[in-house]
Amino acid sequence: MFPELTRFTDLTLLLLRLMVALVFGSSGWSHLTHAEERSKSIGMSKGFTRFLGAAELAGSLGVVFGVLPQFAALGLILVMLGAIQKKIFVWHTGFWGKNSDGWHYDLMLIIMNLVILTTGGGRFGIMHF
Repeated sequence: MFPELTRFTDLTLLLLRLMVALVFGSSGWSHLTHAEERSKSIGMSKGFTRFLGAAELAGSLGVVFGVLPQFAALGLILVMLGAIQKKIFVWHTGFWGKNSDGWHYDLMLIIMNLVILTTGGGRFGIMHF
């Protein structure tokens, strides 16, 4: 319907990567710097919480700079699948949850990373220079 908009594909993929990196970078940083309280809130050990934070931070850097963006996106998808599994089977949270704490947000992040995984994240990244 709007074929002229396809010229903006790489730019919109960059914006998508920036959004994914912002979400996972801030979450990862919080897991690393506040491991004690974050571990209690997610019901995991402090060591695993730090590992999770490092994985989120590394994934966000890979996605934003375009360094192995497909590998980074796949890692972030795995993180979110773990979060959804915990919400559904451990916490028994519904799709919308209570007070917006459902797993709909997690699913959106999976789909966003799936776009990066399947497109390579576009041409604007270190791997293309």
